[in-house]
Amino acid sequence: MTTASPPADLSSPATIGDDFPAVLRAARAGEPWAFARVHSWLARTVAGYLRSQGAEDPDGLANDVFLRAFTNLHRFEGSERNFRSWVLTIAHHRLVDQRRRAARRPVSESLDSFLETRATGDVEHEALTRVGTDRVHRLLGQLAPDQRDVILLRIVADLTVEQVAEALGKTPGAVKQLQRRGLAALQRILADGDA
Repeated sequence: MTTASPPADLSSPATIGDDFPAVLRAARAGEPWAFARVHSWLARTVAGYLRSQGAEDPDGLANDVFLRAFTNLHRFEGSERNFRSWVLTIAHHRLVDQRRRAARRPVSESLDSFLETRATGDVEHEALTRVGTDRVHRLLGQLAPDQRDVILLRIVADLTVEQVAEALGKTPGAVKQLQRRGLAALQRILADGDA
């Protein structure tokens, strides 16, 4: 394993930019700094997507997504944008797998999850945040699952129509139609005051 030094910035950038090919090569060579760079670049996006989809443990599932991506780097070919899409496709597939497993087992509530929901700081801020989050979940819950997936991948994950089509196994035309219908449904729900 080589010990090349990392390119400049290890913060959480919107893109890696011109350094992407070097970072990808270093990650394939097992360089820890390259894994950290890729993780810092995409972790919030992946966890945000999983959280917005109601994943049971979004941070844990995001870690699993990165483990899968890092162990399969040799299979990836493409640009930085393609890589982002590839990782979010893995996230979507892991989420589908998690939902299938959850459907086959009974639900149990642990004491830890109860304790995590207790107020821990600014009660007013937590209440407003929870009301906002609950409202978004209620709104999204009123959409058809395909519409919800498309809207979250397009808006939260900021994927292109083509990338969403690839992730969901649909045509770009179907993705555009689902997005239009989902946004129209949200507009009707908001106009009717049902959220």
